[in-house]
Amino acid sequence: MSRKGNPYDNAYAESFFKTLKSEEIWLWEYITIEDVRKRIPYFIQDVYNQKRLHSSLGYQPPSEYENLFLFTQNPCSKATYDTL
Repeated sequence: MSRKGNPYDNAYAESFFKTLKSEEIWLWEYITIEDVRKRIPYFIQDVYNQKRLHSSLGYQPPSEYENLFLFTQNPCSKATYDTL
């Protein structure tokens, strides 16, 4: 648990919410709560995790970084990919 009033204790979450606000929330004019329920999951799943480049991951989207990590960690994965 972080200390009260210290955003540095939770830097990853603070950075994510800054990105969410600046790249999604402030750019859209939501009319209903249903608009919010549709757009926020879309942004997180399809934009933030699939398309948006992250400097901390070597300028790769999290999904590509995860695939690369799993590929390098699993010795059987190379044989699996070679047969495809």
